Amino acid sequence: SCSLVQDEFVPQNGKQVLWYCCGPTVYDASHMGHARSYISFDILRRVLMNYFKYDVFYCMNITDIDDKIIKRARQNHLFEQYREKMPAPTQVLGDVQTALKPFLVKLAETTDPDKKQMLERLHTAVTSVLVPLQEAMQRGAATSEVASRAELLLEEAKDLLSDWLDSQLGSQVTENSIFSILPKYWEGEYHQDMEALNILPPDVLTRVSEYVPEIVAFVKKVVENGYGYVSNGSVYFDTAQFGSCEKHSYGKLVPEAVGDQKALQEGEGDLSISADRLSEKRSQNDFALWKASKPGEPSWDSPWGKGRPGWHIECSAMAGSILGESMDIHGGGFDLRFPHHDNELAQSEAYFENDHWVRYFLHTGHLTIAGCKMSKSLKNFITIKDALAKHTARQLRLAFLMHSWKDTLDYSSNTMESAIQYEKFINEFFLNVKDILRAPTDITGQYEKWDSQEIELNKSLYEKKAAVHRALCDNVDTRTAMEEMRALVSLGNTYIAAKKSSRQAPNRMLLQSVAAYLTEMLRVFGAIDEVESIGFPVGGSGQNMDLEATVMPYLSILSDFRETVRKIARENKVTEVLQLCDALRDDALPELGVRLEDHEVYLSPYRHVSVLHPPCKHHGSPFISDHLQTNKQSVWRWPHYTQVAKLAKMKIPPSEMFRSDTDKYSNFDDSGFPTHDAEGKELSKGQTKKLKKLYDAQEKLYKDYLEMIQNGRIS
Repeated sequence: SCSLVQDEFVPQNGKQVLWYCCGPTVYDASHMGHARSYISFDILRRVLMNYFKYDVFYCMNITDIDDKIIKRARQNHLFEQYREKMPAPTQVLGDVQTALKPFLVKLAETTDPDKKQMLERLHTAVTSVLVPLQEAMQRGAATSEVASRAELLLEEAKDLLSDWLDSQLGSQVTENSIFSILPKYWEGEYHQDMEALNILPPDVLTRVSEYVPEIVAFVKKVVENGYGYVSNGSVYFDTAQFGSCEKHSYGKLVPEAVGDQKALQEGEGDLSISADRLSEKRSQNDFALWKASKPGEPSWDSPWGKGRPGWHIECSAMAGSILGESMDIHGGGFDLRFPHHDNELAQSEAYFENDHWVRYFLHTGHLTIAGCKMSKSLKNFITIKDALAKHTARQLRLAFLMHSWKDTLDYSSNTMESAIQYEKFINEFFLNVKDILRAPTDITGQYEKWDSQEIELNKSLYEKKAAVHRALCDNVDTRTAMEEMRALVSLGNTYIAAKKSSRQAPNRMLLQSVAAYLTEMLRVFGAIDEVESIGFPVGGSGQNMDLEATVMPYLSILSDFRETVRKIARENKVTEVLQLCDALRDDALPELGVRLEDHEVYLSPYRHVSVLHPPCKHHGSPFISDHLQTNKQSVWRWPHYTQVAKLAKMKIPPSEMFRSDTDKYSNFDDSGFPTHDAEGKELSKGQTKKLKKLYDAQEKLYKDYLEMIQNGRIS
């Protein structure tokens, strides 16, 4: 973003990379706009570390002192106090009507279409519950109905009342702890969201509230260097003085935005753009380094009196404290370029008296919601928790990987469906390769002769590796890299299909190389976290054990046993047993996270056994809940299938139980008892004794079956 062209990345100190990233202002839930920046930077960071092998030192801040936080904390505090007083319905109605007057003035004066639409929605929501309360009170409705409608109005008008209460009583909030409770809570929520998204934690986390002494010292030096001035207890940055110096220039990132008063005032904050505050500045382009605290705002001691840090100064002071006078990379959202990052640059270069505080600026693209602008201040946003209730962290990351980190990303059903299909496509390839690798072979049998098909696939593998490398060297173009990986999977699938059609076994080692490369790249991108030889991990995040390796021997035995049972049941046309085998495959095993498929490939029958992710709780997802409920019902039916199989066995008369075993016996007596084996030899006494026990047991079962019919227990 500094040069607006692609430059070769050359860190200041060999392979070491110093990186500072602007963190969140913690006053509300983290949303998909945050995910857009932090997932994208996590991908870039992982690629630099794990692919290009840079030693990245990553520092990020938490803004816990800010106009938005101060205002929201006061509003929450005052609204809770108001509720605790349990105002009567008449007072609630009167206060809301009073609060509506300044609100309607604000609505009339608002010109921004998005903000105006938000205010209109709020007005409609409040009016829709205010009018019914008025009508209920006028007709003398029951006390319970009036109280219920008043409570509803209180909920709908929370934002309206909070803003009005703050304008009336905000200056009386003086306890500093009130302003720390809110950011502390939302910072905790933010970290939980980042962990859920599999985002690496920063090496260093800085909070504004913990760096006030460093910020004061930073501001003092800027003033001493001649680039700041004191006015009425506040300190401002002198943009004209800074720009007049030969070695400095203001507005490096977005020079055309210099003088944009709307952007500058948004950067200063709602509590800092009153007429008296604006009149303190020598130029409208100047910005606050230190703000004199007004009543109702938190404050800290400084040489200029009680006050608090400006917004832009925090990053300069904290990054300077940790990373020094120059860093390699500074990251943030696209909307932070001006005024935030331009002001950071100016005040930092004024402090260090250099022109290279940041070597490379990286700005992630905007995020839209189904084509519409997303904004927390406009209350048009999707929280990360809501997004994770619909899609997994891997699916969200795949969606981001399939788009350029620097361009606008539209979060929509189409975007997510593409990510889901990509995940399914590559995962099916992983499962097929695992099947092939599980086929029994000795140590030498895994090394097979290569024909033209193997040579061609191996050539394609190295071509795709080179293409992915070129893409990542080109501004970390993950979109192209993901497409090259998709193409490699298609080539692998084509190779497997060709081998299958010719009744030949695919080359195990070659396919393992292809799958291992894809797995490693997905691990580099953060789509696979656990150590897994091939494919997506099994067993859930946070589990160190390799669940698949642990259970696969047992599943293989179960699969072989089931196949033998199915074969016997088909030969003897015992449909009840076949149904029981199907129930095991379709109902019982999926509930345990196991998929078992029946198919014939290559040279011999082969059972496809794969361990899926164990079922987990998905809050807010009716589809998942219904699916799990269906599986529970299927497992509940499992004892029924067992009874069906037992009943099927009881139905067989003892005289018929051995007659179908023509591969074992050739002659039978009148009772159906075998007398000679398949080769015509008379059975030994020992064999006859064993078979007699089986015959007697079946005779008892058949007798019980007949009694059940006579007693009407079965029909």
